[in-house]
Amino acid sequence: MKPGKATVFISITLLVILAAAASACAESAGIPAVSVGVGKATKPGDLSTTLQIFFLITVLSLAPSLLIMTTSFTRVVVVLSFLRGAIGTQQAPSNQIVIGLALFLTFFIMSPAWQQINSQALQPYKAQQITQEQAIDRAVKPIRRFMLSQVREKDLALFLSLSKMPRPRNADEIPTLTIIPAFMISELQTAFQIGFLIYIPFLVVDMVVASVLMSMGMMMLPPVMISLPFKILLFILVDGWSLVIGSIVKSFG
Repeated sequence: MKPGKATVFISITLLVILAAAASACAESAGIPAVSVGVGKATKPGDLSTTLQIFFLITVLSLAPSLLIMTTSFTRVVVVLSFLRGAIGTQQAPSNQIVIGLALFLTFFIMSPAWQQINSQALQPYKAQQITQEQAIDRAVKPIRRFMLSQVREKDLALFLSLSKMPRPRNADEIPTLTIIPAFMISELQTAFQIGFLIYIPFLVVDMVVASVLMSMGMMMLPPVMISLPFKILLFILVDGWSLVIGSIVKSFG
């Protein structure tokens, strides 16, 4: 038997032995089995429960998109990406660190709205004081209030005109599906403005280093290689992380 086939044979044998051992342990320990079946609904309550399960699965699958579209995550992660590009470090900090920092900053910025949702919608619903529809209506209001406080009137007017709906008399008459895309465009616009301001000092460092190298006749030496340590040093000396993070959080005030 060849070495490769012997390795595969030994691996399959070990898997079979482990499966048999796990089955024997489960039978001896009396672990309950869990099964999911599809049958015919005989009561109206069964259909309602099934629809609620499908709705819950849909919400859970769309949760990351909802987090990105209706919170401060978009602005934070775009600004941090601009910062990394301006410094010139391609993988420092890594994508995991950038996304993790953006998530925790999002939790910090959105905590007042989420506390209102918990106190006004979730807790009364758990105590069976309000219905599910009332809980959803109360939960949407703090998110709508946050998005309306950050959206630009120009972007909101754009989507109102595209929807061809009558001019709303107040903010309560604006549909949530109209506020969300307008809010995302406004967040991208603000993030690009902050990113432009972040790029300026690092661009000046690149220009100075490139001019010095050209005057010294070192045109074959990449300016990025020389300017990168100076940009990192500049960022450290001005306490860049505090300035950037503080500016991002204050921009939501």
